[in-house]
Amino acid sequence: MRIGEIAALVGVTPRAVRHYHRIGLLPEPARRANGYREYGVRDAVLLARIRRLTELGLGLDEVGDVLADDEGRELVEVLEELDADLGRQEGVIRERRARLAELLGQAREGRLAADGPVSPELAGLLADLPGTITASPTAAMDREILTLLDTVVPEEDRARLMDLMRDAAGHAPALYARLDALADARPDDPRVAEAGAALAAVLPDGTMVEAPGAGGLADVFFGELAPAQAAALRHALRLVAERGA
Repeated sequence: MRIGEIAALVGVTPRAVRHYHRIGLLPEPARRANGYREYGVRDAVLLARIRRLTELGLGLDEVGDVLADDEGRELVEVLEELDADLGRQEGVIRERRARLAELLGQAREGRLAADGPVSPELAGLLADLPGTITASPTAAMDREILTLLDTVVPEEDRARLMDLMRDAAGHAPALYARLDALADARPDDPRVAEAGAALAAVLPDGTMVEAPGAGGLADVFFGELAPAQAAALRHALRLVAERGA
């Protein structure tokens, strides 16, 4: 058989056969005088076994280990590991489907955030925010940061963060209005300290949450703000820290 014939017989592509040769998984067969490979029944049996093992989910390195053990003892071990791995994958899939069911329910009820999917905690927080802040540039930026934190903050810290933010949600329109007004102000504008104090007054102790790369994220966030806005927010965080000390 030529390479195209053995590939068609076993149900793989000639490209896959050449790849198996290249990595040493399938030995090179004898060649005819014209240089073409000549495959026999043993080659087809081995290629079929490779296909079956890969369809079970084994990687090519694992397939090579199995084929190297003629008595099949390693095959049992590898298949047991594969079974355990599939069990873990089933657990992950169940969790994802449960999460998807929540999102689907929110979408059907018109409660799914436009920048979703997001966690149930963040979806609830965004739903609680007054609709009057939708035109606020600062609110829009804050929403983006919260969506990012929703992904990178550990689950236990995320729930705590959203609870803290929800406590301040009722004051959001006035606070965002103060920050929006500082867009073109100087950092030494008297309104900076006033805005910072107003923000600190509604932020509970422990507002800052540790997260992977939090320092870099904070730097990026402050860099997106106008200088006076960043100064107001830093002032607020200093006041919260001093209050909790």
